[in-house]
Amino acid sequence: MRKFIITLNGKTYEAEVEEVGVGAATTPVVTTVQAAPQTSAPAPKKAVANGEKVLSPFPGLIKNLLVADGATVKKDQPILVLEAMKMDNDITAPCDGVVSFQVAKGANVESDAVLAVIG
Repeated sequence: MRKFIITLNGKTYEAEVEEVGVGAATTPVVTTVQAAPQTSAPAPKKAVANGEKVLSPFPGLIKNLLVADGATVKKDQPILVLEAMKMDNDITAPCDGVVSFQVAKGANVESDAVLAVIG
């Protein structure tokens, strides 16, 4: 039995392969495949149905949340910092209301990901 660690699409797997037949030129058979333990950011919260969504304008890293979750914000007030290409970008509230973040500090986001909901 030989153990291998395989990374596929950013996920790491541990596989055990058994060699069949001594000296035979046969293809090894994978007997066990299980995902290796990983630490990952918590899953984003479910979006609130009522309210205006704040979308990511581009892919990046959530560098900082500038207000607390549940805080009352004013239109155009910066609510978080999105880092992209080593530049910090303030993301502002599109309207007055209460902010409900859908991401956490340190999370990587894609374009058009819901960052927060202002309701």
